[in-house]
Amino acid sequence: MPSFDIVNEIDMQEMDNAVNLVKKEVDSRFDFKGTDTEIELNKKDKAVKIVTHDDMKAQAIKEMMIKHCAKRSIDSRVLKFGEPENTSKGHRKFDVKVEEGLGKDNAKKIVKIIKDSKLKVNASIMDDRVRVEGKKIDDLQSVIQLMKSSDIDVPLQFINMKN
Repeated sequence: MPSFDIVNEIDMQEMDNAVNLVKKEVDSRFDFKGTDTEIELNKKDKAVKIVTHDDMKAQAIKEMMIKHCAKRSIDSRVLKFGEPENTSKGHRKFDVKVEEGLGKDNAKKIVKIIKDSKLKVNASIMDDRVRVEGKKIDDLQSVIQLMKSSDIDVPLQFINMKN
């Protein structure tokens, strides 16, 4: 029976590339000269630690992160920016969490949307993904179109399409 999975996964190599592009832009921008700005990606924790001089530069780095993630095909909805805090040196630091996974609430919402559509498919929650099975590939493609037009607050990817 044909099936596919609905997930929210981030390619951490692309995230690393985006962070490196932000570092390069910070190094080359005139308004960041001599500010000792630090940007560090922790792939294991899926977080970016940022230390900069003031709130204006923190806002500029947030905008750069969103811009460079979009260029690398990473949806900005996965970036959760923390509140800037003071450091002992008078700088501002904040963390950016990269959130992966659908979560229980979003998975239940996806299953409900699929069941309400009256398509002849089965949707089931499997850990951090939703598996959709149906007899016809056309029905599965209809589900994909339905999910692309839905108002789920996380970006969705459709993987493991099997006949």
